[in-house]
Amino acid sequence: MIQIVIITIMSISYCHYLLRKIGTIMELTKNIHIINWINEIRELTSPDKVVWIDGSEEQLDELRNEGFATGEMIELNQEKLPGCTLHRSAVNDVARVEERTFICSRTQKDAGPTNNWMAPDKMYAKLKALYKGCMRGRTMYIIPYSMGVIGSPFAKYGIEITDSIYVVLSMAIMTRIGREVLDALGDSPGFIKGLHAKADLDPENRYITHFPEDNTIMSINSGYGGNVLLGKKCFALRIASVLGRREKWMAEHMLILGVETPQGETKYICAAFPSACGKTNLAMLVPPEIYRNKGYKVWCVGDDIAWLRVGKDGRLWAVNPEYGFFGVAPGTSEKSNPNALAATRKNTIFTNVVLNLDDNTVWWEDMDDNPPKNALNWKGEPWDPSAGEKGAHPNSRFTAPAKNCPCISPEFESPEGVPISAIVFGGRRAKTAPLVYQSRDWTHGVFVGSIMGSETTAAAAGKVGVVRRDPMAMLPFCGYNMGDYWQHWLDMGNYITNKPKIFNVNWFRTNDEGEFIWPGFGENMRVLEWILARCEDKVDAVECALGYLPKTEDICLDGTSVTQEDMAELLNVDKGLWRQELEEIKKFYSKIGDTVPAALAEELQKLESDLL
Repeated sequence: MIQIVIITIMSISYCHYLLRKIGTIMELTKNIHIINWINEIRELTSPDKVVWIDGSEEQLDELRNEGFATGEMIELNQEKLPGCTLHRSAVNDVARVEERTFICSRTQKDAGPTNNWMAPDKMYAKLKALYKGCMRGRTMYIIPYSMGVIGSPFAKYGIEITDSIYVVLSMAIMTRIGREVLDALGDSPGFIKGLHAKADLDPENRYITHFPEDNTIMSINSGYGGNVLLGKKCFALRIASVLGRREKWMAEHMLILGVETPQGETKYICAAFPSACGKTNLAMLVPPEIYRNKGYKVWCVGDDIAWLRVGKDGRLWAVNPEYGFFGVAPGTSEKSNPNALAATRKNTIFTNVVLNLDDNTVWWEDMDDNPPKNALNWKGEPWDPSAGEKGAHPNSRFTAPAKNCPCISPEFESPEGVPISAIVFGGRRAKTAPLVYQSRDWTHGVFVGSIMGSETTAAAAGKVGVVRRDPMAMLPFCGYNMGDYWQHWLDMGNYITNKPKIFNVNWFRTNDEGEFIWPGFGENMRVLEWILARCEDKVDAVECALGYLPKTEDICLDGTSVTQEDMAELLNVDKGLWRQELEEIKKFYSKIGDTVPAALAEELQKLESDLL
């Protein structure tokens, strides 16, 4: 009898325990699709505590303080860097892991030859074993978030479950989070499910997986931002690229910038670059003095991702679905990118940089010429800058609110986005690609994007100067077959009645001594001026095998040391080098296989003919 009473009391207590947990969820949403999924994940991972992120600053402050107490976060000098914190990831967990990233579509052909693939049922089984009980002793955080302005035509919603305070605080910077997301979602099942768990941070069991047909992302055994901020590359590119194909829009690895003329008119450009090609610097470009004096301004709408839809006017309109910047710290300085540096001065999370113990601030290589003498390196170890070892990890990061940026566009929060006049592709090529050229039409422009490549530098492993193909800068981020992705680009051309013009740029042309001919950085404004003039048919061009080149006199060189002879070299197209390039392009197309669109195969044949 006593046993029965005790069991009954325990059962009632347990019921109350469960009701409290479910009640926490019910307070924020009655969406049964969300509730059922969260209960399933809670049952699988067995957290000690469940916390729903409501987006309030009070709650985020509590989490920061908890992170300070546990050492997950380090509070920085609040006078010099108000609201800023430092985070260190595990030494074996410092970058995206392409070899552990999978597209688990139902068929391998849908994933394509450039993505890692595993059958969904097999991957689910593998992951379920890894997630089983992995949050025991930890807190589960549930983050409702929006990619894009909440309620806008572009907006897509997600729920990320995580056991990391760092992830919560970072998602609060990178996306729009909280109750308003749930209000906008209502009772709909149309959200992206994201599950992240640090587990043991075991690199051998580290997986970043995507299930496009299920609208699901699962990440385990990583704590590094690029693998665990699931709204970023995982949702905003890999899953969104699949959604875009299905719904007739585009998710692209592109910056968005606006160029305002002295007359007050702003034209917008989207641009795609592989890593180490100056993407962030272009997104936040500071015009040369000669242009500033005339009244030109450059506005940053986004530095990394663009979602593009066809507007009622037949033009392509773009938004930045993110709310912050997840930038590479080393190399960011007052000289290279003053706007990016300014964006980091408040409410920013720094990851794997140097901690200056003298004033509790941060430092990284090429930030300035004064490394701190009393400091800890990115691992938290005492660091001597004279010893020859770098203090910040080469892939150390800052996670900063976009609104901090001095040149953030007035249209950053526009629910309709901005109309795009030009799409620009680029890469790092020493001798082949000219400074800038324009494609002949949309189809040829898709071909130009499909053959994008960049040469490896001394900082990369392996040989220097090897071309790594990265079509549209999307090779690691496309959620489906690359050939089908190219076809989607071609199909979009049928829906866009007022198409943007497509260009290719190369800031990295070198002379015989291996020195860069073009000054780059803010001087790239001169090339943007020519691009926008071409979009409005205000300037002529010279046709060549690649498309249309500027006349040497049509790129403004006033105030630079670049000569007309330099321009002739920058715009030279060496047919011999391009014939060699052609063979490499054929090999790459062969790798993509029978999904290469016929229209692009024809463009390849035309290029070969024009190079004779």
